[in-house]
Amino acid sequence: MRHTPRFARKRSRNRKRRLSWRSARVWLLLIALIAGWLLLRDRLNPPEPVTTVGSTFRLCGTPGPGPCVIDGDTLAIGNRRVRLTGFDAPEMDGACKLEVAKANQAKLELHRWLARGRFEWTGGTEPPYDRYGRELREARRGDDMLADHMIEAGLAAGSGWGASAVDWCSGEDA
Repeated sequence: MRHTPRFARKRSRNRKRRLSWRSARVWLLLIALIAGWLLLRDRLNPPEPVTTVGSTFRLCGTPGPGPCVIDGDTLAIGNRRVRLTGFDAPEMDGACKLEVAKANQAKLELHRWLARGRFEWTGGTEPPYDRYGRELREARRGDDMLADHMIEAGLAAGSGWGASAVDWCSGEDA
Protein backbone atom coordinates (compact mmCIF):
# COMPACT_ATOMS: atom_id res chain seq x y z
CA MET A 1 0.00 0.00 0.00
CA ARG A 2 1.26 3.37 -0.99
CA HIS A 3 1.29 6.13 1.55
CA THR A 4 0.66 9.73 0.38
CA PRO A 5 2.29 12.45 2.38
CA ARG A 6 -0.06 14.18 4.71
CA PHE A 7 0.47 17.70 3.33
CA ALA A 8 1.21 16.87 -0.30
CA ARG A 9 -1.95 18.40 -1.55
CA LYS A 10 -1.42 21.63 0.35
CA ARG A 11 2.08 21.96 -1.03
CA SER A 12 0.90 21.53 -4.61
CA ARG A 13 -1.71 24.28 -4.15
CA ASN A 14 0.92 26.61 -2.71
CA ARG A 15 3.25 25.72 -5.54
CA LYS A 16 0.52 26.46 -8.10
CA ARG A 17 -0.17 29.80 -6.41
CA ARG A 18 3.52 30.66 -6.45
CA LEU A 19 3.78 29.75 -10.12
CA SER A 20 0.66 31.71 -11.04
CA TRP A 21 1.88 34.73 -9.05
CA ARG A 22 5.27 34.51 -10.81
CA SER A 23 3.66 34.38 -14.21
CA ALA A 24 1.32 37.23 -13.23
CA ARG A 25 4.35 39.31 -12.22
CA VAL A 26 6.03 38.57 -15.54
CA TRP A 27 2.90 39.61 -17.43
CA LEU A 28 2.52 42.78 -15.33
CA LEU A 29 6.15 43.68 -15.95
CA LEU A 30 5.73 43.05 -19.67
CA ILE A 31 2.59 45.20 -19.79
CA ALA A 32 4.35 47.98 -17.85
CA LEU A 33 7.31 47.91 -20.24
CA ILE A 34 5.06 48.07 -23.30
CA ALA A 35 3.01 50.92 -21.80
CA GLY A 36 6.20 52.80 -20.92
CA TRP A 37 7.54 52.34 -24.42
CA LEU A 38 4.27 53.56 -25.96
CA LEU A 39 4.32 56.67 -23.76
CA LEU A 40 7.99 57.47 -24.33
CA ARG A 41 8.52 56.46 -27.97
CA ASP A 42 7.74 59.93 -29.34
CA ARG A 43 10.19 61.51 -26.90
CA LEU A 44 12.89 58.94 -27.63
CA ASN A 45 12.25 58.94 -31.39
CA PRO A 46 10.68 62.31 -32.26
CA PRO A 47 9.12 62.59 -35.71
CA GLU A 48 11.18 64.49 -38.26
CA PRO A 49 10.29 68.19 -38.15
CA VAL A 50 8.17 69.35 -41.07
CA THR A 51 7.94 72.95 -42.26
CA THR A 52 5.16 74.39 -44.40
CA VAL A 53 6.50 76.42 -47.30
CA GLY A 54 4.31 79.06 -48.87
CA SER A 55 6.87 80.90 -50.98
CA THR A 56 6.40 81.61 -54.66
CA PHE A 57 9.28 80.26 -56.71
CA ARG A 58 10.40 81.71 -60.03
CA LEU A 59 12.81 80.15 -62.49
CA CYS A 60 16.40 81.17 -61.75
CA GLY A 61 17.71 83.45 -64.49
CA THR A 62 14.38 85.25 -64.88
CA PRO A 63 14.01 88.79 -63.51
CA GLY A 64 12.64 89.28 -60.03
CA PRO A 65 13.47 88.75 -56.41
CA GLY A 66 12.83 85.74 -54.23
CA PRO A 67 13.42 82.01 -54.27
CA CYS A 68 13.94 80.25 -57.57
CA VAL A 69 14.22 76.85 -59.23
CA ILE A 70 17.81 76.11 -60.31
CA ASP A 71 17.15 72.75 -61.96
CA GLY A 72 14.87 69.71 -61.65
CA ASP A 73 15.87 68.95 -58.05
CA THR A 74 17.52 72.09 -56.62
CA LEU A 75 16.17 75.41 -55.30
CA ALA A 76 17.83 78.68 -54.35
CA ILE A 77 16.51 80.73 -51.43
CA GLY A 78 18.79 83.73 -51.01
CA ASN A 79 22.25 82.28 -50.35
CA ARG A 80 20.80 78.90 -49.39
CA ARG A 81 20.67 75.98 -51.78
CA VAL A 82 18.11 73.22 -51.20
CA ARG A 83 18.52 69.77 -52.77
CA LEU A 84 15.13 68.05 -52.94
CA THR A 85 15.58 64.39 -52.06
CA GLY A 86 14.08 61.07 -53.12
CA PHE A 87 14.79 61.56 -56.81
CA ASP A 88 17.57 62.54 -59.18
CA ALA A 89 16.77 64.79 -62.12
CA PRO A 90 18.88 64.98 -65.29
CA GLU A 91 21.70 67.54 -65.26
CA MET A 92 21.39 70.93 -66.95
CA ASP A 93 24.91 70.52 -68.34
CA GLY A 94 24.17 66.95 -69.38
CA ALA A 95 26.25 64.60 -71.45
CA CYS A 96 24.04 65.00 -74.54
CA LYS A 97 21.29 67.17 -76.04
CA LEU A 98 18.62 64.69 -74.92
CA GLU A 99 19.71 64.93 -71.27
CA VAL A 100 19.77 68.75 -71.43
CA ALA A 101 16.25 68.74 -72.92
CA LYS A 102 14.99 66.38 -70.17
CA ALA A 103 16.70 68.56 -67.55
CA ASN A 104 14.86 71.63 -68.85
CA GLN A 105 11.56 69.72 -68.79
CA ALA A 106 12.27 68.59 -65.20
CA LYS A 107 13.05 72.17 -64.17
CA LEU A 108 9.75 73.39 -65.66
CA GLU A 109 7.78 70.53 -64.06
CA LEU A 110 9.32 71.24 -60.65
CA HIS A 111 8.35 74.91 -61.10
CA ARG A 112 4.76 73.89 -61.99
CA TRP A 113 4.56 71.57 -58.93
CA LEU A 114 5.79 74.34 -56.61
CA ALA A 115 3.39 76.86 -58.18
CA ARG A 116 0.38 74.76 -57.11
CA GLY A 117 0.64 76.29 -53.66
CA ARG A 118 1.75 75.51 -50.14
CA PHE A 119 3.70 72.33 -49.48
CA GLU A 120 5.70 70.78 -46.66
CA TRP A 121 9.29 69.71 -46.45
CA THR A 122 11.33 67.84 -43.91
CA GLY A 123 14.32 69.07 -41.97
CA GLY A 124 12.85 71.81 -39.79
CA THR A 125 15.29 74.59 -38.87
CA GLU A 126 18.32 72.29 -38.84
CA PRO A 127 18.21 70.10 -41.96
CA PRO A 128 21.00 67.73 -42.96
CA TYR A 129 23.42 68.93 -45.63
CA ASP A 130 25.10 67.18 -48.54
CA ARG A 131 28.80 67.37 -49.42
CA TYR A 132 28.15 70.50 -51.52
CA GLY A 133 26.62 72.39 -48.61
CA ARG A 134 23.03 72.11 -49.85
CA GLU A 135 20.16 71.53 -47.43
CA LEU A 136 18.57 68.11 -47.98
CA ARG A 137 14.77 68.18 -47.85
CA GLU A 138 11.93 65.90 -48.93
CA ALA A 139 8.92 67.80 -50.32
CA ARG A 140 5.26 66.75 -50.29
CA ARG A 141 1.81 68.19 -50.54
CA GLY A 142 -0.45 65.94 -48.49
CA ASP A 143 0.02 62.45 -49.94
CA ASP A 144 1.56 63.84 -53.15
CA MET A 145 5.29 63.22 -52.79
CA LEU A 146 7.36 65.42 -55.10
CA ALA A 147 9.82 62.58 -55.73
CA ASP A 148 7.02 60.22 -56.85
CA HIS A 149 5.53 62.95 -59.05
CA MET A 150 8.83 63.64 -60.84
CA ILE A 151 9.64 59.93 -61.30
CA GLU A 152 6.14 59.11 -62.62
CA ALA A 153 6.43 62.03 -65.07
CA GLY A 154 9.59 60.39 -66.44
CA LEU A 155 11.66 63.43 -65.53
CA ALA A 156 13.69 61.91 -62.72
CA ALA A 157 15.10 58.64 -61.48
CA GLY A 158 14.83 57.20 -57.99
CA SER A 159 17.75 57.85 -55.70
CA GLY A 160 19.13 56.13 -52.65
CA TRP A 161 19.79 52.47 -51.90
CA GLY A 162 18.87 50.13 -54.69
CA ALA A 163 18.19 52.85 -57.27
CA SER A 164 19.81 52.33 -60.64
CA ALA A 165 21.36 55.16 -62.63
CA VAL A 166 19.50 56.34 -65.71
CA ASP A 167 21.26 56.93 -69.00
CA TRP A 168 19.34 59.95 -70.25
CA CYS A 169 21.29 59.79 -73.55
CA SER A 170 20.36 56.19 -74.45
CA GLY A 171 17.69 57.22 -76.99
CA GLU A 172 19.88 59.71 -78.85
CA ASP A 173 21.61 58.96 -82.13
CA ALA A 174 25.32 59.71 -82.26
